[in-house]
Amino acid sequence: MAGTAKQAAPAKVYHRKKIGGKKRTVLSIVATAFFALLSALIAFPLLAGFLASFRPGRDLIRKGLSIDLDPSTMSLDNYIYLFGGNGGKEDSAKYFMWFKNSLLLTLITVVGTLLICYFVAYGLSMYNFRMKNLLFFLVIATMMVPFEILMLPLYQEVINLKLIDTTWGVILPGLCAPGTIFFFRQYMQGLPKELLDAGRIDGANEYRICVQIMMPITKPAFASMAILCAMGAWNNLLWPMLVYRSSNKFTLPIGLNTLLTPYGNNYDVLIAGSMFSIIPVLVVFLIFQKYLIDGMTAGAVKG
Repeated sequence: MAGTAKQAAPAKVYHRKKIGGKKRTVLSIVATAFFALLSALIAFPLLAGFLASFRPGRDLIRKGLSIDLDPSTMSLDNYIYLFGGNGGKEDSAKYFMWFKNSLLLTLITVVGTLLICYFVAYGLSMYNFRMKNLLFFLVIATMMVPFEILMLPLYQEVINLKLIDTTWGVILPGLCAPGTIFFFRQYMQGLPKELLDAGRIDGANEYRICVQIMMPITKPAFASMAILCAMGAWNNLLWPMLVYRSSNKFTLPIGLNTLLTPYGNNYDVLIAGSMFSIIPVLVVFLIFQKYLIDGMTAGAVKG
């Protein structure tokens, strides 16, 4: 009898493992279905906007955004008007001028913001000095202040510096972004400070340690912040609209906003231009996502 009982025990263990495997399979199916539904909900506005860019304005106003496919009303007229201006070059020149201004503004903003915020966060995380915690508290405090409150003082400052209607007037107030500093600082808090001592023992100065040793380790942080900074700079509307005065300096959001006037609302052309403007942001995300994954998997400190 005892031998029989001992032989039955493994069967119970196997039965439990089988039940546990079934539960994990069911949870996996439920999670997959949930995220598939969530992805469909997120992709619906993008798909609806893409289809609306091929429809005429009157049909868009009458039916709104939808994913109904009606080939009889779909055409490339919106993109032809946007890029060719009904056979002319004036409208297309304006659009590509806005596009170029946005690219230049985004590139300078991303590079400048990442470098400045990295050096500030490096000092706050790797060195000990007086009022270090107070300075970090001030960085956190500025994150709690809405931009609408800072907008008028910043605008007055740009006027006093005579940077109104210039690209630097748009870029300089946002280069030292508190959110980016906070992200870099929190990321570097988890890095071993022994690397600094190792660099000093090898004879490297502080600047070389910061740039050649610590900066490559923070590649995942750079990749993440590059995506967020690029999206923020590319889609920024309010501050560039306040600073710029000349139409030849308008960025893409401002230029597309000029399509909506009291005398006519070109929603069809606006949606077509908006869909085309997604391409650079998508390219930036795809490029830096690769570096983000590589940096997180490779790392610099093992063991």
